[in-house]
Amino acid sequence: MSSISDPPLPDRAEDVPPVDTSARGFDRWRYAGVFLLLFLFGTETFLVSPLLPTIADSVHTSEAAAASSVTAYVLVYAVAAPFLGLLSDRFGRRRTLVAGSLLFVLSNAAAALSTGLTLLVVSRAVAGLAAAAAGPAIWAHIAETAPEAVRGRALGLGMALFSCGQVIGVPLGGFLAGLAGWRSAFWALAVGTAAAVPLLLRQVRGRAPQAPAEARAPRVGAVRAILAGWADPTLRRALLVNTVFNTANLGAYTFLGAVLVQRFDLSVQALGLVGVLVGAGSIAGSLLGGRLGDRARSAGRFDLPLLPLWGVLLAVGITVAAKGPGLVLALAGVTVWFLASGGFVTDQQTLAGTVAPELRATSSAWLTSTMYAGTGVGAWAVGAFGDVADGTLLVGGGLALLAALGAAAVSLGLRRASAASPAATTTTTAPATATATTATEKV
Repeated sequence: MSSISDPPLPDRAEDVPPVDTSARGFDRWRYAGVFLLLFLFGTETFLVSPLLPTIADSVHTSEAAAASSVTAYVLVYAVAAPFLGLLSDRFGRRRTLVAGSLLFVLSNAAAALSTGLTLLVVSRAVAGLAAAAAGPAIWAHIAETAPEAVRGRALGLGMALFSCGQVIGVPLGGFLAGLAGWRSAFWALAVGTAAAVPLLLRQVRGRAPQAPAEARAPRVGAVRAILAGWADPTLRRALLVNTVFNTANLGAYTFLGAVLVQRFDLSVQALGLVGVLVGAGSIAGSLLGGRLGDRARSAGRFDLPLLPLWGVLLAVGITVAAKGPGLVLALAGVTVWFLASGGFVTDQQTLAGTVAPELRATSSAWLTSTMYAGTGVGAWAVGAFGDVADGTLLVGGGLALLAALGAAAVSLGLRRASAASPAATTTTTAPATATATTATEKV
């Protein structure tokens, strides 16, 4: 498929897929550790927002200044993820996952102990660093160990749990903060992450016998390796599409509350219920996208045929939410909007885990970095309009259609590559079944 599509033989047990590649070989409980971490990461991302006034008052600063703790988390994650993804690809998932998890424990404990703005911002930056280390490693681990027949479902379930962290975890954190103070929410994150570490140690085991040196892919410099995904035509197109999609998706989402208040004069409580629809749509899209993707691959379609559809559905959902007549129809548009978002992200993670197996974590990290970049550009573009509903429609709906066209190009490229080299399909979708049988232990 490309110059970097042929994977090296795995040299660590955590990098070896299970021998049983059937759907019956997928044990969801075996992934409890990484699924719990994804839930906690989803909670962490948006936890500060509902607690912002309380935190600002506690550390004697303004809400705008306290909001810099959110910026610190997102910015550090976006910048550090590709570099830490490379560490995961080169040194194995176990070390990266455990180190990231322990750092996440310490950072949340530091946030809970913060008495001033400086320590709070630093602790949130370290939390972003921890999530940037563990997050890409989690997606890569799921992609390379879940049986091929249910790889999409496994990734979709992980994405659904990440969304559950936003929909369920954030309100739970707010409820806990109301009972015992805002620091208790961060203590809960620290304790929950510490509880996940023993599960990780059981799930991601030690080394397998080393593969012969001549069988491994040649090592290149760190900068070249980090940028290797952009040198691969398929990954480059996918990352560009990811940027455009999230410029439309999350950039427009920044102003969704303002649009609905402007159109229907919703209360704060009603906007909270809209958040439930956002989460429900994301969860449903993640699960549905994974299941439909698995069915397509079982039928011999390795070209992600649904990827353009998610872009079209995103355009429809944004358009209906921004301009559709009546509140009920607008809320239906919100649900479709985030169903498309969940399905798209699951397909993209599947692509990142199969096109270049030796760059799984690095590719996944770039997906997150380009997502944050798109979010920032989209929020700026929508905000430049005097009427946020018009901005949401034109920027969100227009770029969603552009993303659908780009996704169609990605799908077509995968189809042509598969037709030109059938062996590449086998290589990228089930790279190490044969070598897995030689490992001393399965993951």
